[in-house]
Amino acid sequence: MRSISRIFLLIIIGYISLQAEVPGKAQWATVFEKSGFLRTARYEETMAYFRKLEKASPYVTMRSFGKSPQGRDLYYLVISKEKTFTSAAARKTGKPILCINNGIHSGEIEGKDACMILLREMLVTKEKAALLDKITLLVIPIFSVDGHERFSAGNRINQNGPEEMGWRTTAQNLNLNRDWIKADAPEMQAMLRLMSEWLPDYFIDTHTTDGADFQYTANYGLEKFQNMYAPTANLIRTELIPHLVQSMAKDGYLIAPYAWFREEDYKKGISDFPGTPRFSTGYFAAQNRIALLVETHMLKPYKDRVFATKSMIEGSIQFIANNAKRILALNVEADRNEVQLLQAHKEYLPLQYKITDQGRDFTFHAIGYEKVMSDISGTIKTVYTGRKADDTITYYDKARVTDSVSAPYGYIIPAEWSILADRLKLHGVKVQQVRKTVVAEVTRYKFSDVKFNERPYEGRHMVNFQTESYQEKVVIPAGSFFIPTGQRTIKVILHALEPRSPDSFIRWGFMNAIFEQKEYFENYVMERVAAEMLAKDSQLQEEFRKKLETDSVFKASPEQRLQFFYRKSVYWDKQLNVYPVLRLEIENKLL
Repeated sequence: MRSISRIFLLIIIGYISLQAEVPGKAQWATVFEKSGFLRTARYEETMAYFRKLEKASPYVTMRSFGKSPQGRDLYYLVISKEKTFTSAAARKTGKPILCINNGIHSGEIEGKDACMILLREMLVTKEKAALLDKITLLVIPIFSVDGHERFSAGNRINQNGPEEMGWRTTAQNLNLNRDWIKADAPEMQAMLRLMSEWLPDYFIDTHTTDGADFQYTANYGLEKFQNMYAPTANLIRTELIPHLVQSMAKDGYLIAPYAWFREEDYKKGISDFPGTPRFSTGYFAAQNRIALLVETHMLKPYKDRVFATKSMIEGSIQFIANNAKRILALNVEADRNEVQLLQAHKEYLPLQYKITDQGRDFTFHAIGYEKVMSDISGTIKTVYTGRKADDTITYYDKARVTDSVSAPYGYIIPAEWSILADRLKLHGVKVQQVRKTVVAEVTRYKFSDVKFNERPYEGRHMVNFQTESYQEKVVIPAGSFFIPTGQRTIKVILHALEPRSPDSFIRWGFMNAIFEQKEYFENYVMERVAAEMLAKDSQLQEEFRKKLETDSVFKASPEQRLQFFYRKSVYWDKQLNVYPVLRLEIENKLL
């Protein structure tokens, strides 16, 4: 009887504790809270909770914005005190639009639980109701819904809870946070339609880290390099980051930049880096919008990670509210000025970067570690001691542009490559169709030293190459697609269509067939053709003779010798390794 009484007493104490933790009625407690902060809700439980919020408040609507490959609805909520539940109506309020995206990696799911609690405090118990006064809020409870339902305790080896969680990738094994610009996943295509419709002024993407152990409960990632509109980058560096650090400290959380150790030893310094548009932060920089990456620390208890995420979201809302007019004005200014700078003034868009050796002192709150020999792996292993270690190290956060490109007046995409035009439309790019055949002078790219990655990456074989540009007068057939660069999405267009961009469609493997030779010669035929060519062309005779004298490999290879003539013959495929997308450098009034 004593043991039964003790269990009953513990249940009562637990219930009282829960009531203290959860303001308002017990029926509003989340799965996370009811479990003693150890569990996270499944998909159906999650959506039921958000539907309950919708029913409880006139300020909320919940809608589907697409279907996953396994047939689950992708939901988003709009929360507005003015009940402006369309993008057009929301814009008329003059309030910034904040979008919170949870579960892009659905094993990293703190944001979902944080949003449940935060929305309850805004809409039901009302102690955080004022947070809605100056913003319109979009919340995506779970982005990778199929990955979320690949539920297991064994999905995240490095992570301390919850007891079970979802998987990193979609049902098609695609990582959605590598898919922003290429948009292969049906989920991402649906997301981009939503983002193009709403174009949020500030975006939050919630994650959990892997990596080393340290004292920080969370890290933040923010684009503040040359890939961001300069005045916005300055606001981020000088005001937003200090605000987040201070607001999180008030809630008892240490935060630091999301950065890499330069070497295995953190004392060698940490490096920040600009994100490319395959990532959420780099993508929204290309869209001229602030995007905050929240990375809670995997080894901290799940409860701490959820409430740290909630704290960083609240800190962002406070910053947006305090700077609403400035943020809106900067976004409008960036959309206008980036077009002027890149197109009218012919400034160059950075494509690739290198972090410099110029750093600054940074107090890093680490966890001490020892290096010991492992009997298992047979090498030195890292063992964290749990002891706090506060060290002044170097933080490298300055980037040098190593490659860039100028913007043409527009691009021409041949009709047969309509997939490129369709993907661009997802990003909010305005695409026109050429109504009648015209002739125009264009810039073209030809590729050499073409090399494919040995293994597929995100479902595609990426390709690397050297590029050579040249001018040519071409016929542009009716039905081709014209992409004018004089639009707010100019940076997205350049990143997608300029081959040297690390995330260009061509590098992602959208057009790998252009690198394939489709016609070949029979040796006995090529022998005859080569002899005829030599008989007619004395310059070719001299070139062939010198090649034989100076290149021993060529001289010893019958195949290379015949290829020499094949490449110079009328039979050679003139479109092999030639980029089908054309740069129209100046305005053509016929288009």
